[in-house]
Amino acid sequence: MDPRIVMREAAPAAEGAVLLLHGGAEKGMRRPSWLNPPSRRMRPFVKAVADGSVAVAEARYRHRGWNGDRADPAQDAAAALAALRHRTGGLPTVLVGHSMGARAALRIAAEPGVVGVVALAPWCPPEDPVDQLAGGRLVLVHAAADRITSPRESLLTAIRARAAGAQVCRFLVPGGDHAMLRHAGLWHALTAAAVHGLLGLRPLPPEAASAFALPAGSPDGLELRAVPRAAG
Repeated sequence: MDPRIVMREAAPAAEGAVLLLHGGAEKGMRRPSWLNPPSRRMRPFVKAVADGSVAVAEARYRHRGWNGDRADPAQDAAAALAALRHRTGGLPTVLVGHSMGARAALRIAAEPGVVGVVALAPWCPPEDPVDQLAGGRLVLVHAAADRITSPRESLLTAIRARAAGAQVCRFLVPGGDHAMLRHAGLWHALTAAAVHGLLGLRPLPPEAASAFALPAGSPDGLELRAVPRAAG
């Protein structure tokens, strides 16, 4: 059994899979514990997306940090994805990452079996590549005043990804809550709708479907206002 993956929802009759990628730090060689707050922050998303049709797994990192050119979480995410692919017999998979985990998800978006990425409060350094996103489908969700990861940098990444040939939409959640605790229900509902839509199990949210249809040079659909009607 690969130590870099843990199943959260087996779903024997699953038609798709989700790999959760939690956040971390810029640097850090220590292994995150099971009680690591970034990991625990992703647990409510298991309940949000699991409905019997989706298998859900969480990647486990060997190191707490991204660690420069090592890009440790991206390597671990790729290994976890391969293990999940083996476990599920190659079901289509959506990557759901938060912060550093979203950066890892974007980095491995071209891996076999990946049909979409949901990037929550993503860490999007401007020097990161986007060519691997060509032909992919991305849903970004960012708090409008996030002070930990930059909403402006995620917008620029969305623009670059669309120019590279990705289908992209981006939602802005009111406020500045990087931890996704404020309007938690909205974060969960947006993620669940995006996951099921990307897997083809339900229709895409209409805003996402419209944004995905836009041409490469369009600036539209990248600053969609998420309404907290589903907040819990």
